[in-house]
This record gives sequence, structure tokens and C-alpha cells, in this order.
Amino acid sequence: MPKNENQKLSFMLILILGAISALTPLAIDMYLPAMPTIARDLAVSPSLVQSTLTAYTAGFAIGQLLHGPLADSYGRKPVLIIGVVLFGIAAIFSAVSQDIIQLTWVRAAQGFAGASAAVIIQALVRDMFEREEFARTMSFITLVMTVAPLAAPMIGGYVAVWFGWRAIFWVLAAFSVVVLLAVSFKISETLPKEKRLPFNLASTLRNYVRLMTNKSAVGLIFCSGFSFAGMFTFLTVGSFVYIDLYHVSTQNFGYLFGLNVVCLILMTSINGRMVKQKGSHWMLRFGLSVQFIAGFGLILGQLLGLGLWGVVVPVMLFVGTISIIGSNTMACLLAKYPHMAGTASSLAGTIRFGTGTVIGGAVAMMPDATTWPMAMTMAVCALLSAGFYWFLSRDA
Repeated sequence: MPKNENQKLSFMLILILGAISALTPLAIDMYLPAMPTIARDLAVSPSLVQSTLTAYTAGFAIGQLLHGPLADSYGRKPVLIIGVVLFGIAAIFSAVSQDIIQLTWVRAAQGFAGASAAVIIQALVRDMFEREEFARTMSFITLVMTVAPLAAPMIGGYVAVWFGWRAIFWVLAAFSVVVLLAVSFKISETLPKEKRLPFNLASTLRNYVRLMTNKSAVGLIFCSGFSFAGMFTFLTVGSFVYIDLYHVSTQNFGYLFGLNVVCLILMTSINGRMVKQKGSHWMLRFGLSVQFIAGFGLILGQLLGLGLWGVVVPVMLFVGTISIIGSNTMACLLAKYPHMAGTASSLAGTIRFGTGTVIGGAVAMMPDATTWPMAMTMAVCALLSAGFYWFLSRDA
């Protein structure tokens, strides 16, 4: 049931929250098809272009440590507005970067700014709803926000071909302006002043320690973290696997990527319909089971030499589980710590993207002549994700 009566959940609010949540997926997905083009244009190796994605997620991970406690202290809306403004400015600087070093640093700054949206969206919804309703609402927001990433690689591919890869970042800057206007005029503050926590670094660190010394919290956080790391592995090297190894065109990569999002939409719809009946833990176990099957399928596809579709289908299933696992791990975690939802979201987000950054960076440094590094890494991530939940959090 709603906890905050100041702002009812409506179709328009879901669209706006979905648009805010789409900032980072768009910042990642739109330029994936252009990565090989960027490498050629800037005369650098593919691994250096992949490092710009790692830089974004590193900035994103670090930023969440700050944005969550600030949102718990000063309110959700002002922190969100500042983050969106800085995100848009970084998009402009990305568009005019002259070398890979500049682009890498600016992308790290953009990730730092974009972290505010990811943290605050979850805190906003947690302010308004209880656990199962939180998971259900986040599923619908995820469903809405996937519409943009569904088209993003396709649009990014065509924009890169027609106008050059720099135009992709100008599109991101324009989208951030739209989001800024929506937040300014349509989003109400959900954290009353009397419920705000004074910003205190020592207190914030104690809260982080409290979370990291709780067995079930650690299990939920790393369950989500390794699940995301598996998907991030695909985001880091998938365009090179599809385009360079399987000779998919830049434009057609977007369509294959779109299949992942179609599966994500389907799984998100299932979660939205069933989570109130089955509960967050049941849905989480369902998502982890499908993800494990997908990881095993990637290995099997390589062993049997199934070619492109031996990769595409398991990746679809893997990516499809992300919203189920992500929304339900956070629902279970925030139900335990409703009084510091922003801080809990920060820590979970930092570890999720930090794990993805480390693993994605490691995969980017592996030999890129076969699909095995991506397949093995995603399979191991699925195993670790299930293991953390099963051994630490299943009874939470």
C-alpha cells in the first residue's frame, strides 16, 4: 500500500521515473554499436574503447556512495536535479572529446553524476510503497525504462553511421534536458524534513559497516552484484563479439540487442504480475534459476559450436532476468532498512557497479579472438549470484 500520500503513482509518474532510470542504460547502450567505429576514429585498440565503459561504471559506483546519504539528508529532489544537470554537461564534453583519454575521464564524471538517478529512484519508490508493492512498482518502472534501451542500440547504430559517433552524446545531452524539466515540474519531494538524517560522515560509515556485517544483506547485495556483472560482461565485449567475431553489421547489432530487451520486458511483466502472489523471495529464486540455465547454455553453445545463435539465445535469457533479480533483491534489502533507504541503495549500487566494473575490465583485457572469455565469465557470475543468495540470504 502507498505510504506517502503526497504523490500517487500514476501512468505519468511511471513514465517520468522510467525516463530518469533510463539515463544510465542510454548512456551505456546507445554507443555500444559505435565502439568499433570509435576505436578506428581515435586510432586506439578496442580494449581502450571498452575502458570508457568501465570508467563510466567506476564513476557510477563511487557516486552512489555519496548521493544516497545526501538524499537521506537533504531530500531526494535537489540531489536528483543536480545529478541530471551534471550528467547533461558531461554528455556535451563527451561529444567534443578529442582523444580517448579525455573521453575516458569525462565518461567517469558522467557516471558519477548519473549515479544520483539510480539511487534516488529506488529511494523515491521505497518512500511511497512497502516491500511487495515496491518490487511491483519497480518492475513497471523497469518495463517503461526498457523501451528506450530497446531502441537505443538501433538508434545509436544509425546515428553513428549517418552523423558520426559524437552525435550519440548530443542526443544524450538533449534527453537529459527533457528529464530535468520533468523532474523540476512533475516530481514532488517524498522525504519530509522531519524524517531526514543529518549528514555525518562517521554516521554514514557506521551505517555502511552495519550493512556489510549483516549476513543476509551481504548475500542480497552480492547476489545482485554478480548478476549485474554477468550482464555488464556482455555490455563490455558483446558488440565486439557480435560485430567482429560473428560479422554482424553495426546497424543489425541493435536488432540483436533488442531481443535482449524484449526478453527483459517479458520477464519484468511476469514479475509485476506474480510478485504480490508469490513474494519477493520466490520471484528472486525463479530469476536466479533462469539466469543459471542461461549461463550453462552459453558454455554449452560454445562446446557444441552452435555459432551466433548459441550466444544470442542464452544472452537473451541472462539479460531478461536482470529486472527480476535486481528489483527483488532491493525489495528484500530495503524492507530491512527502511529508515536509511538511500544509504542502503547507495551501498548496493556501488557494489553492483563496482563488481561489474572489475569483472568487465578484466574481461576487456582478455584475448578477444573467441567468445569463450565472455561465455565463461557470464556463467561464473550466474553461479556466484545464486551461491550468495542460497548460502546467505534465502532465510532473510
